[in-house]
Amino acid sequence: MNTGRRVVVTAGAAGIGLATVKAFAANGDRVHICDIDERALEQVTEANPMITATVCDVSDRRSVEAFVAEAVHALGGIDVLVNNAGISGPTSPVEEMDPDQWEAVLAVNLTGTFNVTRLSIPFLKKSDAGVILIMTSVGGRYGYPNRSPYATTKRGLIGLTETLAIELGDDGIRVIAIAPGAVAGERIQRVLQGRADASARSLADVTADALSIQSLKYFTAPEDIAALALFLASDSAKSITGQTIPIDGGSKAAQ
Repeated sequence: MNTGRRVVVTAGAAGIGLATVKAFAANGDRVHICDIDERALEQVTEANPMITATVCDVSDRRSVEAFVAEAVHALGGIDVLVNNAGISGPTSPVEEMDPDQWEAVLAVNLTGTFNVTRLSIPFLKKSDAGVILIMTSVGGRYGYPNRSPYATTKRGLIGLTETLAIELGDDGIRVIAIAPGAVAGERIQRVLQGRADASARSLADVTADALSIQSLKYFTAPEDIAALALFLASDSAKSITGQTIPIDGGSKAAQ
């Protein structure tokens, strides 16, 4: 593994982001993260003083500008960018969708990723092994009923990944999308419990339904996604770029 790299992770204070931060830090890399949750950032940096952080709302361009500037100041440059920030958005058919909620999801998931990446590229070009990882989703690979803003932004991130890989290949920068399916943790348990309560079915039955679209009958652990990110950013993956790598237990749909 490469060690001692300068790694930037958005939404790095919880979930997949935090697991990714821990994986890079354990690998000997220096990491600068952002999140909207100031207290969560404090907990991360208190637990590991080698990790630095900035409070940032990626939907706010000025906030992103400050974050990237602080990351470069703290690390001295950028070798790896992990675009992890995203929101799930509303659950509603298109004809009933609140346009403001639609735009809010696009502002975080798509435009936020665009701005973080745009501002990081000049520093990645100075790296000997620049890598951009973009967190998309199984929802970006398949249609996702009643989740149109989420599916649209996650599909858009795949297009951004493929475009960036072409644009930045001459600079030696690799760009790869990671597409998780349902991720183990408190969030999926809340979703499943809500479905169970709404349908008067057991949690076990609802969970079985959710796993029925997967070949492997368990949810993906955040640590497994982090391990994939670490691999894709390493020299072991030096010929991989412009690809979307699913890590979803063999999902055949988004649900």
